[in-house]
Amino acid sequence: MKITLKNIIPLALSLFLISNAKSQVISAGVSITIAPPAMPVYAQPPCPIDGYLWTPGYWAYGPDGYYWVPGVWVSPPRPGFLWTPGYWGFVGGYYGWHPGYWGMHIGYYGGINYGFGYGGIGFVGGMWMGGVFRYNTAVVNVNTTVVHNTYVNKTVINNTTVINRTSFNGPGGVTAQPNAQEQAAMREQHVEATSAQLDHQHTAGMDHNQLASVNHGAPHTVAMNQIGGDRFNGNGHPVQMRPNNRNNENMQMRPNQRQMSNPRPNTAPRGERRRREW
Repeated sequence: MKITLKNIIPLALSLFLISNAKSQVISAGVSITIAPPAMPVYAQPPCPIDGYLWTPGYWAYGPDGYYWVPGVWVSPPRPGFLWTPGYWGFVGGYYGWHPGYWGMHIGYYGGINYGFGYGGIGFVGGMWMGGVFRYNTAVVNVNTTVVHNTYVNKTVINNTTVINRTSFNGPGGVTAQPNAQEQAAMREQHVEATSAQLDHQHTAGMDHNQLASVNHGAPHTVAMNQIGGDRFNGNGHPVQMRPNNRNNENMQMRPNQRQMSNPRPNTAPRGERRRREW
C-alpha cells in the first residue's frame, strides 16, 4: 500500500480527534498548531434586558487566523438554561475547538478563566429561581433600572492578585480535568449555540480589526451589551465599528471557506467590572 503525505495528514487529524476523550465535539477542520492568544482583560457592559445571560468572549479561528468574538449578553433559548462556554484544547500537537452549549447545568469548559462568574469551574454570576434569573451583582454588571432580580454574594469571589489569562487547556496551558459534576452535565441533553450567537461570531469574523494579527491580542471591540448592540473596548468605553477590508474579501470566498471560519459551537457601563478570578 502506497502511503503519501496527502493520506497521512487526514489520518493524523482523525487520530487527534479520536484521541480527545473529553467528549465534546471538535468542529471539523478547526485543528491547528498555533496556540490562541491570551485572554484579554476587559470591563463587562451592564446587562440591558432582564433575563439575558452573559456569554464570555473567546478567540475563534478563521482563514486569516485567530479573531476575537466579543463577550455579549444574549437571550437563552429557554428559561432554566445556562451557557457552558466553548474552549480550546491542546492534544497530540494540535489545538482543537470544543463548542459551547446550552443546558440545565454548567459543564466542563477546560478550566479556562473567562471571568464574570466563569472562573474555570461552574458559574457564580447568578441562578434560576422559579423561572426567573437572579443576578449576583458581586460578580456581574447589570442595569438596575431595568433588571431588579438581583442579589449579592461576595463569598464566591477569589481575590487573587494573579490573573490566569491562559486561553487553552492542555500541556503548556490550563491542566484542569472535568470533575464529577461537570462530567454529569456533559452527559445531559444540550442545545447548541443559537442562530443569533452564530451570527454574532460570523460578524466578528468579518471584522478585520478583530484579527489577532491586527490587534496583537487587544481587540478593538472586546464586548457588547447585546448582539447587534453597543460596542465597548477593554476599558468599557463605547467604540464605533471601524471600517475594514474583510467584507469584500469574505464575499468572494467560496461557501465552504466561509463555513470553515465559524467553529461550533451588546454609555460607559455602570459599575464597570473587569475579568477576575472567580
